[in-house]
Amino acid sequence: MIVLTKPGAAAERAVLAPAAATTEPVTGHRETATFAGGCFWGVEGVFSHVKGVVSATSGYAGGDASTADYESVSTGTTGHAESVRVVFDPTQVNYADLLRIYFSVVADPTLLNRQGPDRGTQYRSALFPASPAQEKVARAYIAQLSAAHVYARPIVTRIEGNLRFFPAEAHHQDFMARNPTYPYIVMNDRPKVEALKRLFPTSWKA
Repeated sequence: MIVLTKPGAAAERAVLAPAAATTEPVTGHRETATFAGGCFWGVEGVFSHVKGVVSATSGYAGGDASTADYESVSTGTTGHAESVRVVFDPTQVNYADLLRIYFSVVADPTLLNRQGPDRGTQYRSALFPASPAQEKVARAYIAQLSAAHVYARPIVTRIEGNLRFFPAEAHHQDFMARNPTYPYIVMNDRPKVEALKRLFPTSWKA
């Protein structure tokens, strides 16, 4: 990770996206979804504070098991994206709600292969739907945001079909919670969590 020199830039990018017009029917109390949006520390940090989220695990998605390690993924040549697997209770938070939070405070969906100070395909904005229903909701929501011109530039977030997820090394898990004063966290990720609390107060979980 590269340290951003301008504190609060992530908060400046926060945009309150509209609620999704298309939602997924609730069929149980556990569901899984995977999101990529830059450094996984911040993605995990945001989703871990969302009511209804049972767990958020940092890892790699989009590539093969043989290259699912931090050193390899950091080359930007593995096909992997730094990702977070979110297990949630859809009776408390719908997949469409998670998408709204993702597009509002987690990632800037108009940036191609980069987020904040980080550059490379491993930092791309991407969704890995776990079911046809999730894919339908994701595609509909991106179309909705594009039609409404929520952002000044086109959305480049990819919807990818490689569902294999590989947990990252232990020292990357809960990194933000364990290292709240780490410079990268303070400058890049804490503003995202603060934006979540500010824009989605009813979804906030301390």
